[in-house]
Amino acid sequence: MSKLLVVDDDLEMLSLVRAALEKDGHQIDTEADAAIVQPARCQLYDLLLLDVMMPNEDGFSLCRRIRAEVDCPILFLTAKAEDAALVQGFGLGADDYIKKPFSLAELRARVNAHLRREVRQPTHTLSRGGVRFDMQAKVAIAGEHPLPFTKGEYAICEYLALHAGQVFTKEQLYEAVFGFDAEGDPSAVAEHIKNIRAKLKSDDINPIKTVWGVGYKWQKNNVL
Repeated sequence: MSKLLVVDDDLEMLSLVRAALEKDGHQIDTEADAAIVQPARCQLYDLLLLDVMMPNEDGFSLCRRIRAEVDCPILFLTAKAEDAALVQGFGLGADDYIKKPFSLAELRARVNAHLRREVRQPTHTLSRGGVRFDMQAKVAIAGEHPLPFTKGEYAICEYLALHAGQVFTKEQLYEAVFGFDAEGDPSAVAEHIKNIRAKLKSDDINPIKTVWGVGYKWQKNNVL
């Protein structure tokens, strides 16, 4: 059983989400006011669902305030699906987003996919394209320092590196990493890739190659 926190000022939405996720055996806590949610409380949960548009404090602000102290996946519930909003959300450390209106089946599938990913326990290391992966600790290292990847960013890099040289579409990456493809928005993968590249830039590493019109691949050697 996983413990989740859902933050949304819409009480009807909170009730619907709680009922849907409790069907999968999860313990669900809810909060209607993001401003009173503290990082120490968030550390008690296995996953956070944050509405973006809330009074007092919105979901983006809450994510920014807690992310440095919270290691679990953070998913946004949002009607704001334009590119600027996605860039902002992923830049703050979100792992995924679910567009409103959404079906309860989609919600359950997306949440459970992220939770399943959290309990995977790889036991070896891998070095590809200038990046070393500690697959037990789920840490990527360039040179002698860990890269500041979110869990979603790390998972995408690990999957691509494990299959170095193979090209994957955004849809294939989303399904492989997050485990749900029927309603998955490939924009999430594209924004994660942008953030990954930005974080690798300071180390002068660019192992992810865009294959135009197809998708992405991880280069076996860091040679473009």
